[in-house]
Amino acid sequence: MPAITLKNTPDSFYTQLKMAANTHHRSLNSEILYCVERTLGTHKIDASEYIEIARKLRAKTAQHNLTDQELNDYKNEGRP
Repeated sequence: MPAITLKNTPDSFYTQLKMAANTHHRSLNSEILYCVERTLGTHKIDASEYIEIARKLRAKTAQHNLTDQELNDYKNEGRP
């Protein structure tokens, strides 16, 4: 696999990339690849990946059953 070196990277840009990588729990290299893929539109949507994320989220909320009435009450709480 080819490698790329980024030269003359401004300190502020490097710091910003480092912070983003840290926030997203990625390495600096992975963060750069992620940013480039998003910019160039090369990132393919993997349906199974999104399904797995949805299943994990659903499992987290399985014990919190709310009715439509409860949701509407919470939304309207504090509104005039």
